[in-house]
Amino acid sequence: MTISELTLKSSDHEPARRFEVFTGSGRRRAWLPEEKARIVAESYDAGETVSAVARRYALSPQQLFAWRRAARLPLGEAPAPEPLFVPAVIAAPMSETPAKGPPKPRKRKAARDAGVIELEIDGVAMRVGRGADARTVAAVIRALKAPS
Repeated sequence: MTISELTLKSSDHEPARRFEVFTGSGRRRAWLPEEKARIVAESYDAGETVSAVARRYALSPQQLFAWRRAARLPLGEAPAPEPLFVPAVIAAPMSETPAKGPPKPRKRKAARDAGVIELEIDGVAMRVGRGADARTVAAVIRALKAPS
């Protein structure tokens, strides 16, 4: 079997004009920081477009735009991400001293406290009940966190 039979089948059995062999693992290239900086600087030259510079170095324009965006942030001055979660402390109610006789059920308080969340921020306690407006709660939390 010839190369032309492996590639495109033709009726006149022409030999292959071009045959490419790919070697290597095909993984991503590792760019040195100096190379990235030179390519980014070249993309800012007058008369150059990002697409033309990206084609010259076999990059996608999106990759070059990402490098340019990263170059605009000075090292060490990148904004610190805000914490996404805060620790939740679940405290069991303090057990009361046993009274004489069986304790009476406290249905009204239990029903009233069902679905209540208590937040404590800088020593200020806030109770959020069921059905509370989320925007109002968020505004109160922002006000508590704001420097005085």
